[in-house]
Amino acid sequence: MTVSAGLPMFSAMEWSIAGLPLHPLVVHATVVFTPLAALAALAYVFLGRYRDLLRWPTLVLAVVSVLSVWAAYFTGVDFFDSDRFANFSGEALDNIETHQGYANTLRWIASAFGVVTIAATYFYHDRTGTIRTVLGALIAISAVATLVWVALTGDAGARAVWG
Repeated sequence: MTVSAGLPMFSAMEWSIAGLPLHPLVVHATVVFTPLAALAALAYVFLGRYRDLLRWPTLVLAVVSVLSVWAAYFTGVDFFDSDRFANFSGEALDNIETHQGYANTLRWIASAFGVVTIAATYFYHDRTGTIRTVLGALIAISAVATLVWVALTGDAGARAVWG
């Protein structure tokens, strides 16, 4: 990979920047923004007094979170399909497959969390009664599930790398 005019050129065979695989770089965005988004969404639901103040940060974090999860997923698939893992077997390959399984589930849980959070903060922010209660419950459930799956996926990824 070369750098031209200060901008990194992306490899066609493996997504990378300056020779570094993109997946480990993107994962850090997921590990930071997804828990922040889930915690902001929980605060949005349970701290009604601050709901108006938390609306836009929660919405932005939810969007960034979902995008980072999907980016981590796609770069992870690309990373695994590269030649780096051609000779892996046994426990190392099992750890990677466990990580992939969690990541596959995480992308759908995070997407559901994002859809519900966007709906609540953007379209139905001013609603009261049953709609607010149902959306609040869906946000809380999906936020907790997202937090759990980010932790499981990250732990499995760390075990695959450092394990």
